[in-house]
Amino acid sequence: MLLLALSLSAGTLSDQARISLLTCTPGEELYARYGHTAIRVCDTVQDIDIVFNYGIFDFNTDHFYWKFVKGETWYELGASPYWWFMREYEETQRPVYEQVLNLDSTQREAIWQALVVNYQPENRQYLYNFVFDNCATRPFVLFEQALGDSIVSPYTGYTGVSYRRFIRHYTPQGSWADFGINLLFGPRADQPMNNRQRLFLPEELMRYMSQAHHGSTPMISSEQIGAFAIQPVPWYKTWYFGLVLYFIALCLISLYDRKRQRWSWGIELAIGIPYALLLIIVTFLTFFSCHPLVGFGWRLLILPLTHLCARFIYILR
Repeated sequence: MLLLALSLSAGTLSDQARISLLTCTPGEELYARYGHTAIRVCDTVQDIDIVFNYGIFDFNTDHFYWKFVKGETWYELGASPYWWFMREYEETQRPVYEQVLNLDSTQREAIWQALVVNYQPENRQYLYNFVFDNCATRPFVLFEQALGDSIVSPYTGYTGVSYRRFIRHYTPQGSWADFGINLLFGPRADQPMNNRQRLFLPEELMRYMSQAHHGSTPMISSEQIGAFAIQPVPWYKTWYFGLVLYFIALCLISLYDRKRQRWSWGIELAIGIPYALLLIIVTFLTFFSCHPLVGFGWRLLILPLTHLCARFIYILR
């Protein structure tokens, strides 16, 4: 950490310095499913090789989980030696793609100084938002501000696709995480994204930057990039299969109730209470949190409709 502190106070970069955009591929944890973005500053003349990372958060923050539910999670800019940053990805065998920015010495210095200023304790923290302000949007905005020019790209990617479909692309189809997204996301998630709104996901930012220009200058001088690999979910672990088992179990209970001519109120409570809690959670997130895409939608009816269909065996006896 002493070496890092010395590097951050080194002053002007040399002419040999380079600044890169790092794109980290997805991990198995839910928070890592969408990959990650960071900025690398490498100057061999001054022995600087630092990664700036806008994805740092602290589980030990007071009332962390309550703030997380409300969408009031404060993230911060972290800085670490390149080798230390890369260690986790090497251990988990997750590729990290690198795009070297095509900058002159003045532009490199402007980005470097902006990062150093943002890393000051009073500037590090920001109110994280998964869609509008995260580890991918922050570097893009910083680049534009430091260059004093807009970054444009002919890459269209997922322009016009809804937030729901775009996010689900990075979630294994049929997984329980996929099911949760469908339940929690409301109508706003079905709005189509414009050219820049989709850059909140690291892979899309990487591909956008690959073809981008500022003025007449290409943004990238060299790169090593690839596609994100999304691992499929076995059929027996999908929510589809789980829903079928749920329906069959309710049908069997209905047949049993029909045979004994009595309704299983205990079963109804066991099913109804969790569903009521789900509605309370969605209501809270919709009206009292900062989560932008959560809301009421027809997909919330999947569970009660499945329940009702299975119980018709008893109701129509």
